[in-house]
Amino acid sequence: MGSDGYGYAEWTRRFEEERERRRAQGDPDWARGAVLHRAVWAGVQRFQVGEDGDGANLVAKAEGAGDADYARAVRLFVAEEQNHARLLALLLAAGGRPTLSGHWSDTVFVRLRRLLGLRTELLVLMIAEVVALRYYRALRDGTDDALTSEVAGRILADERRHVPFHCARLHDSLDGLPAVTRRPVMALWRLLLLAATLVVAADHGAGLRRLGVGRRRFTADVMASSAEVTGAVLAPRRDARTGTGGERRRAPGGRPR
Repeated sequence: MGSDGYGYAEWTRRFEEERERRRAQGDPDWARGAVLHRAVWAGVQRFQVGEDGDGANLVAKAEGAGDADYARAVRLFVAEEQNHARLLALLLAAGGRPTLSGHWSDTVFVRLRRLLGLRTELLVLMIAEVVALRYYRALRDGTDDALTSEVAGRILADERRHVPFHCARLHDSLDGLPAVTRRPVMALWRLLLLAATLVVAADHGAGLRRLGVGRRRFTADVMASSAEVTGAVLAPRRDARTGTGGERRRAPGGRPR
């Protein structure tokens, strides 16, 4: 059961509802085309590589966790990430830009994710997800290109659901560790997140400036959101923190937990 008290069947239902909503909504109007500065296009190309992938390793680990509802939710999550890659590829095409065959940063993340089990995979994945939250917000708000803003907004809405989903699973996973090790694990996660964010800020600096977000602000915003993630993952169990109806913690981008 997910730490939000609803269980992973509820997460599956939410993913399925979103899938049907996307089908009814249809794609953006790609014929409008897109015009962005070359530095911004470079960032879109790199994030498109990061969104691309079959997710087979994550799905296999989720299926091995022994919770069919969670495994189903993970497959739906992977499908959403693949849709992000598709949307970004079509946005690039609308601007006359090619997709990249790969990028060193994505290669590093994939190798780190596959080192150990599901918990490590999710911790590394969450680094990418939290960084992506800030990047897609900058891309949505920092350009006057309507098609780009629409695509970024759609992806951002999905990412805001993904983060609390992964927080719920990490909460359950870390709950099995001794209490004295949980905070050090998340402290190490925040250090790794800071390192990754600094790399992204340096690599995407020119594009971020074009979007109205400097390197320092981008880094500060990511780290601020990481405190919310840590709080959600380390929160006491629902029965211990709410009793018969106390105030519940809200996961970043999600409903009350």
